[in-house]
This record gives sequence, C-alpha cells and structure tokens, in this order.
Amino acid sequence: MRFLILSQYFAPETGAPQTRLAAMSEELVRLGHEVEVVTALPNYPRGYVFPEYRKTFYRHEEWNGIPIHRVWLYASVGRGLKRLLNYLSFTLTSILGLLRARPSDYVFVESPPLFLSIPGFLISRLRGAFFIFNVSDLWPDSIRDIGVLRRGLFLSLAEALERWSYRNADYVVALTKDIETRLVKEKGLPTNKVLFLPNGVNTELFKPTAPDFAFKRALGLEGKRVVLYQGSEGYAHNLDNVLYAAKLLASDGETHFLFVGDGSVRRHLEELKHKLQLNNVTFLDPVPKEDLPHFFSIADCGLVSLDENALFEGARPAKLWPIMSSGKPLLYVGKGEGAGLVRDAKAGIVVPPGNPEILATSTRALLDDSSLAADLGRNGRAYVEKHMRWSSLIEQWLATLTEARVNGGGVRLNASYRHT
Repeated sequence: MRFLILSQYFAPETGAPQTRLAAMSEELVRLGHEVEVVTALPNYPRGYVFPEYRKTFYRHEEWNGIPIHRVWLYASVGRGLKRLLNYLSFTLTSILGLLRARPSDYVFVESPPLFLSIPGFLISRLRGAFFIFNVSDLWPDSIRDIGVLRRGLFLSLAEALERWSYRNADYVVALTKDIETRLVKEKGLPTNKVLFLPNGVNTELFKPTAPDFAFKRALGLEGKRVVLYQGSEGYAHNLDNVLYAAKLLASDGETHFLFVGDGSVRRHLEELKHKLQLNNVTFLDPVPKEDLPHFFSIADCGLVSLDENALFEGARPAKLWPIMSSGKPLLYVGKGEGAGLVRDAKAGIVVPPGNPEILATSTRALLDDSSLAADLGRNGRAYVEKHMRWSSLIEQWLATLTEARVNGGGVRLNASYRHT
C-alpha cells in the first residue's frame, strides 16, 4: 500500500508528532509499504527555519529512503496571530507538495493544525485515496479550554471545520483512549470509523545501558543525581513548578535538573532560573534522537510534567516511553490517562500538578531509595516491551485499518483507482 503523510511537523525537528510520524513511516516501509511525506521546512520548536533550509520555497529530499516534500511557511511559535499565520501559511503552501507527490492509497493527515484537513481531503478525492484524519489533540477544544480562544466567530468557524473534517474523513485516528472515547460519545462518530494508534517507542534505540560517565563529566554533572526532562518546553507543561521544586532541593548540593529541549517558554524558564538563583538547573538545546540514549544513561530518573487542566487528563505524553524503555524510574506530574499508565506499569511516582513541595519530597524519596528506583525502572522497561513497541503498534493498527476497509469503510471513494 502507498501512504501519503501530510504534517506540518516532521524530522529533523524534535517533538512528539515528529517522533511519532518518523517512527510510523519507518515501520510502514519495514513492512513493505511505500511512504511519502509533505511537510514544512524545519522550524520547530525555535520558530525560525533551520539555517540549512533557508532561502528556499520548496525542497524535495529523501529521509531514510522516504521521499519528503518540504514547503515554506511563516515560521513562528507561541500564541495568537503569529501562530495562526504559521498554521494557515503551511495549509496553503502544502498544496504544492501534495500536487508533486505520487498517487497513494491513503492520505494520512496529522492534526493539529485542524486546517490541514482541507488540502488533505481535496487531494484524497482528486487521487481517489482514503482520507485518514489523525487526531493527536482535540482542536479547537484544547485552545478553548486553556483560554487561548474565546467564544466568538473564529471559534464557531473552527468548530464547524472540525465537524466537517470528521464527517469527510474515511477514518479518524485517536492518539489516546480519552480522545477515542470523546470522538464517539461527544463528537458522535460511529465506532467503526474511529481507529486507535498511540505513541510508542523504539525499544532498540532506548534500552538500559551503563552510565556514560565521560559524557556526564563533560556536562559538568559528575557527582550529581540527575533528574532528566527531555522534550518540548511549552505552556502545557507548567515547568515553573519544576523550577520551584528545584529551589527547594538546591541545598542538598546533589540533585540536578537537566532540561534537554526547547519551546515557547524556554526564555521564560531561563529568566526564572536566574531570578531564583538556581545552580542545580541546566538547560540544553534539543539533540537528535540518536544522541538521547547518552542522556538517559546518566539520568537517575526521568521527569514528565503537565499543567493542572482537565484537558490534559486525557493525555499520554510521548515523553513517557523513552524514559521507561531506558529502564529509568519516572516522576510523573499530572493526572488522568498518563498518570494511570504510570501506576499500571508500576514505573514511577505520580505527583499532583502545581505543588512544588510534593514534587521536591517525591524527588528526594525516589533518589534516596536506589532499590525502589531500580524496581520502577525494570517495571517500566517490561511494560514497554510488552505494550508499546512501535513495530507491534503499527502492525496492530494496519490490521484494524484493513479490517475496517473490508467491512465497508471509505464508501465515498472512487473505487476505480487502487494500487493494492
């Protein structure tokens, strides 16, 4: 089968969608399918196009043998009008990449941004392909619930586009069980139209390894107990809470919080670090995923954090799985589905959001109990080996997709065009 993936985000950028879609593409190719990607010039999470991609409107290249069509967009991060222009510009320029891509059996559209459903739908109907709409965030619910967008004309239009997207998609893919449930119960989608594909992990890349002491020494962390936060640093993560916890632990002279990533609040966090006079916090820029095992090897535990918001209770952050796959214990700040997964796996300590005192106490308790830390790390590794391998997840998803097709999915298609 041939898959055409439309996503604003893709490797070499770092982040959950980028990691997920890259892994999905590689697994599909491994299983004998063909994949082509239409995406933006790399610019996330810093909000400017990477130097090697500047001064170009369109570029065709190959990534791990997969054809990639990259198009210009208005690069920006944060909230408001600039982010809207960021989304809308790629929605328009993506049409160029889509028209240059080969015909496919499936057009897989990553959302958000929600606007991508329009060009994705149009190319699927032009080429006679199944339109798969992947929902990694229930937009516009999320931006409404966190206060980015208030009730008004724009929100009403966004909700209308959401309904149109679900109605015209042949299949809608949910990233979490909460999204899957809400798509059926709140959005009214038929159960046979909704498929489930969660984040997974490459258990060969991320695995328990001996500490790289030379690497730790090079980072100036020799003799430190390292709490590692790896990934996007955005409004949803309430990392201020982590810095206040770090302040409470600063006096022990051993506990060190290492942040590897970037995002909308990076500058704010660095300013807060300076304000709090924190010597036990280090911020490093994003690194390629192939370099991350060095960081996990020197970590005493991993950290995942989400803000206090009912919206995030349905999240299962992608940051969970590399930590667990590396055999490291978890500090999970948050509630809901992600917290439940950590408890079910017996892989870490769950901490309520917005309480730096409890986070500091839990961090100290975990780092002081090497036996507990080792048990939690082993449990996490066992859990991902059984449930979260990318190879198994993609194989299962393809089986459910094939079953849905056999049972009559995609009835609006022009059946005259097929590759399979």
